Amino acid sequence: MLLLCSGPALAGFAEGTAGGAKPPTPDRSSPHPGGWSWTEPPFGECWEDPTAQQLPACGDVRVPEELTIKLLFEFDKYIVPDTVVNRPVLATIDSYIRKVKRSPAREYVTIVGHTDAKGSDAYNMALGMRRAKAVRDYFIAEGYPAELLAPPESRGKRELLPQYSPFSVEQRRVVITKVDR
Repeated sequence: MLLLCSGPALAGFAEGTAGGAKPPTPDRSSPHPGGWSWTEPPFGECWEDPTAQQLPACGDVRVPEELTIKLLFEFDKYIVPDTVVNRPVLATIDSYIRKVKRSPAREYVTIVGHTDAKGSDAYNMALGMRRAKAVRDYFIAEGYPAELLAPPESRGKRELLPQYSPFSVEQRRVVITKVDR
């Protein structure tokens, strides 16, 4: 299906988030064959050509199977978005939430917190849990149903990323995964 999208909708389509379908308005005075007026669609909308088969329909949502967020908080504070230090990562979380909310599959989501190797195992397990709980609470605050979210989990420092030092800030992350139930 061929889509003609406005700038923001085109960007959304590349991410699988294009808005609802709306056909162009016929214009009999138009020089285009078939009398279509090819003006830019309203913000966030796209048009479909039912004769094309290679593209997904407008509005189809592709929720990534897994998303890793390098989420950093102020010292000993865990509220999303208020105490997040690296604010640009919030756009990634917001985009994921929008996609999962629009998915017709009612996706079940797990959220797991990870830490670096500094500190004791007990401390890091609790820290990973606080990170995961903060992100889960944010999902709920943004309108995602709590019954579609698994309880928060922590792996602490037990699943370190091998490509980084165990003490690297890169180890501090939250992994969001959609799960088939």
